[in-house]
Amino acid sequence: MIARALALLFVLTCPAVAQDVARMVYLGVEEDPHYEPQPLYTGLSLRDRERPLAAIRLGLRDTRVLGRVLGLTFALDEVIASPETLSEALSEAQTSQPLAILIDLPPENMVEVLSAAGPDDLFINIRDRSGRWRGKDCAPGLLHTLPSQAMLSDALAQYLRARGWTDVLLVHGMTDADADKTAAARQSATKFGLRIVDERAFELTNDPRLRDKSNIALLTGGARYDVVWLIDDLGDFGRYLPFATYAPRPVIGSEGLVPRAWHWTFERYGAPQLNQRFRRQADRDMTSEDWAAWVAVKVVTEAVVQAGSADRAAVHRALRGEDLSVDLYKGVRGNLRDWDGQLRQPILLATPNAVIAVAPIGGFEHQFDTLDTLGADRAESTCRL
Repeated sequence: MIARALALLFVLTCPAVAQDVARMVYLGVEEDPHYEPQPLYTGLSLRDRERPLAAIRLGLRDTRVLGRVLGLTFALDEVIASPETLSEALSEAQTSQPLAILIDLPPENMVEVLSAAGPDDLFINIRDRSGRWRGKDCAPGLLHTLPSQAMLSDALAQYLRARGWTDVLLVHGMTDADADKTAAARQSATKFGLRIVDERAFELTNDPRLRDKSNIALLTGGARYDVVWLIDDLGDFGRYLPFATYAPRPVIGSEGLVPRAWHWTFERYGAPQLNQRFRRQADRDMTSEDWAAWVAVKVVTEAVVQAGSADRAAVHRALRGEDLSVDLYKGVRGNLRDWDGQLRQPILLATPNAVIAVAPIGGFEHQFDTLDTLGADRAESTCRL
């Protein structure tokens, strides 16, 4: 904190100089399935998403005063390429030597981009929660502002442990994304001493012999549990679980109490002001992915302050330095884990219209940083940079 204060004092007392450019790049692909409407058989579309460009632009607006003091112009190149021309688009973006490339890509395109990374490139993942990018597929130039799936699951597990709801019925869908989230839930349950009394897989079927897999009451019956941990990435069945389980029990996970990086109802630590500013900018509520994109700009901006310039090497050293400290609007300041590049941050546990708790939950301690009780700690990480 002292070093950060001195850095800020330095930039605020220095005279303005000729405007250099501190450049960032947003990199996405056209016709990205992540942003395509996904209507169900009834025509409902429950997982509509928008690119987080409005959040990045808001983050850049926040840099204007600081940029004038530093003698810098913070600039953004918005690159949305076709999948066939992604490599060419990346090469062109690299020629401008941006401080960071914010990647909003499907997994197969992330592999392509990271394989083409140069030794001086730095990427910030603002979308993918998978543990693979923080584990076996981590890369020296890859950072993450969106929390990992392990962090989200650990936040839920801490809350259940604190409430004494230790017997869990795990109900999940059948997609690959469901499988990843289910694995994370199992790991978190073990980590925090929860007991999974049974696992049930939902399967949409008209076969009367399998009705226990598609009927909510039957799916949740025949076991004693304190809570239902639901995993339904597509949202095609889980919305029917709350208030319809065989036993009157709370639902958490994909419905009910949901772990999020951000929530539009958060009412503390300056969050209402951020939510209002974003709503004026985008005419919608800020999502977790929006927040991850916005805070990525803040992380880079703070590193520029630490470095005192837009020199790429100096900024990249500052990004990974111990003195980096970013206001997350979540009650604590965050920095990046040196073993996997993940941004340390609290997790909000929210219903559709309220934040109920913020993890780490009180009582869970860590020898270095309480935020490291969420997600893969240094000794648990499979990232080997």
